[in-house]
Amino acid sequence: MVERDTEAEKKEILRRYRGLLRAATRSRSPQDRRRIRKAFNLALEAHKEMRRKSGEPYIYHPIAVARICAEEVGLDTTSIVCALLHDTVEDTYITLDDIQNLFGKKERRIIDGLTKISGVFDQTSSMQAENFRKMLLTLSDDIRVILIKIADRLHNMRTLDHMAREKQLKIASETLFMYAPLAHRLGLYNIKTELEDLSLKYKEPEQYQEISAKLAKTKAVRTRFINKFAVPIRKALDAERIDYEIKGRTKSIFSIWSKMQKKQVRYEDIYDVFAIRIIVDTPIEQEKAEAWKVYSIVTDFYQPNPDRLRDWISIPKGNGYESLHTTVMSPTGKWVEVQIRSRRMDNIAEKGFAAHWRYKGDTESAEHNLDNWLAQIREVLESHEDDALAFIDDFKLNLFSEEIYIFTPNGDLKTLPKGAKALDFAFHIHSQVGSQCIGAKVNHKLVPLSHELRSGDQVEIIVSKKQTPKEDWLSYVVTARAKQKIKQALKEERKKVAAEGKDTLRRKFKNIGASFLSVNINALQDHYDVETATELYYRIAKGNIDIKKLKGFTVDGGRLSFKKRDASQQKRQDTKSVMAPVPGKKEVLLIGDEAQRMDYTLARCCNPIPGDDVFGFVTVNGEIKVHRVNCPNATQLLSNYAYRVIKTRWASKELEHFEVTVQFSGIDDVGLVQRITNIISSDMNVNMKAISFESNDGIFDGLVRVQVHDTEHLHVMIDKLRNVEGVLNVQRMEPGQMA
Repeated sequence: MVERDTEAEKKEILRRYRGLLRAATRSRSPQDRRRIRKAFNLALEAHKEMRRKSGEPYIYHPIAVARICAEEVGLDTTSIVCALLHDTVEDTYITLDDIQNLFGKKERRIIDGLTKISGVFDQTSSMQAENFRKMLLTLSDDIRVILIKIADRLHNMRTLDHMAREKQLKIASETLFMYAPLAHRLGLYNIKTELEDLSLKYKEPEQYQEISAKLAKTKAVRTRFINKFAVPIRKALDAERIDYEIKGRTKSIFSIWSKMQKKQVRYEDIYDVFAIRIIVDTPIEQEKAEAWKVYSIVTDFYQPNPDRLRDWISIPKGNGYESLHTTVMSPTGKWVEVQIRSRRMDNIAEKGFAAHWRYKGDTESAEHNLDNWLAQIREVLESHEDDALAFIDDFKLNLFSEEIYIFTPNGDLKTLPKGAKALDFAFHIHSQVGSQCIGAKVNHKLVPLSHELRSGDQVEIIVSKKQTPKEDWLSYVVTARAKQKIKQALKEERKKVAAEGKDTLRRKFKNIGASFLSVNINALQDHYDVETATELYYRIAKGNIDIKKLKGFTVDGGRLSFKKRDASQQKRQDTKSVMAPVPGKKEVLLIGDEAQRMDYTLARCCNPIPGDDVFGFVTVNGEIKVHRVNCPNATQLLSNYAYRVIKTRWASKELEHFEVTVQFSGIDDVGLVQRITNIISSDMNVNMKAISFESNDGIFDGLVRVQVHDTEHLHVMIDKLRNVEGVLNVQRMEPGQMA
């Protein structure tokens, strides 16, 4: 039994509560303080016997979530009260009626929304797409539900150390899959960045630590560079009597890692590790003029890159972000991003949606954009899309995408995600316009529906009442709204066709003396291997199922019976069995153990080798595929299908060979190929299966496919290759990069 110092814990709880009060800058009135105290006392009493995985009192968690809401999101008293009580209805004796009687209807509604999606943090089950959908449905009620939930997730990520490794992977994957993009879309940039960094910390601990250490090591150099770079700018701003602040903003660990993966370069080759931010204190009516004045001063000293100017002051981003970005050349020959914004813009960039409330009336266009986005989400949610996972995929398309600005024939400005097509624009105008769209004129030239739009295009949509949505439209539209409307229309059309098929089947049953009952319909579904009755009727109407002769069936007393269980029915039953939760989840899959009772294959999408961090995944066919944790598909598999994931580790087996492909590049030189092959074959005794080199203007690129025992064997070989003179970059290739 662990002895606990209850007096010390009481003091710590009180200290944390006082910290919350200091952070609650929007809750200064005696009435606000009384409500917060009342909620704190209720939560303290309700959770008094509960402990977190770390052994700490559970009350630490709601206090921390409430403090994030107050300090980092800038929420109001109602949000702080709800954050303190967010777990009480789910985990304690407190009821929603108690919440309403003690605090009010608004608090009840928010906590009810938080309770409905509490399964999101149930550590015994996976967060499925339906959980995400439920969470997003709360946007229709009160956006504070989502903001509190994001704060809840942030604190869970900050305290993930005490969870088991497989739980860490699942939660980190969920966070990257939905929470970070959602925080981004709501303008919570600091929280989005921390969620991404923490996710990387648990998914790729070695690379996280490596980048973190390099950032810390170069901090002093960056500080000196910023100070030197800012000297002439400061003098000029002071001469103009502009009230300003200059600070450096280091790129997040996750964004550095992402860039390294995307461009296949080392940390040392990332040139834009930081940006310089100039914040001016100026009245709102002078913000735009002042920002361009500062831009003029900066470009007096440093040459700007004309292709890297971004004006989000004239046209704010959809989530309200406003800033002027330019990239200039420094005296040392490095490109430096400079961000120019007002204090108000900086507050909105730091705290996102919540900060709009503080400047109500001052940011009408930004709030209008966000309201439009929320309205679109509600519209998509209220369509009751059957496939929750498909909905989430569509929804995510619009979370992280860059934006383009399109003009209507009348000159109205519309915002769409980058990559949007003419058909997306048609659905953005109105669902009926989209459904009847037969073409478009972009800048007065006729273009097809699949034409990709560019920022600044003026678009006119051409419609016809005879037009109806087509299946192939789904292959090129990119917005969630367009996808949802097309699917909805196709579904309605399918229902009409299915109704014809149903009548055909009803007549056939009457002719053969069979009753039109669900038991007979189910028998046909099993026989023809279709999931639903609607699908059966649809196939009959389309002629894909010929019911003129129902072979193999007999009719007895109005009931259809099939003489023999066929292969398709058996296959259907087998498929159903593997879709159930994986039996024996606690059993560990040992890769390379001959005594292993479970069959498995190594996934081709990531080619795992011994030493890689891996997990097993049960496919719909019942096979077990072994994936690397950093597989391109891992985030989606771990976040959406965790109930089909099996704990997996490598058995201590020697001398088995695994194929990997290594890519290297550098400066071409005589004898370079020989030096590389000597290291691989002679020094490392590694068997080469294939090797290729290509040289162009003094630069070479090479690929070699080798057989190694494990990751340690591979890393030693890569380190030796990196030491070859002329070789600049060596890395393990992912299967997707070898196309």
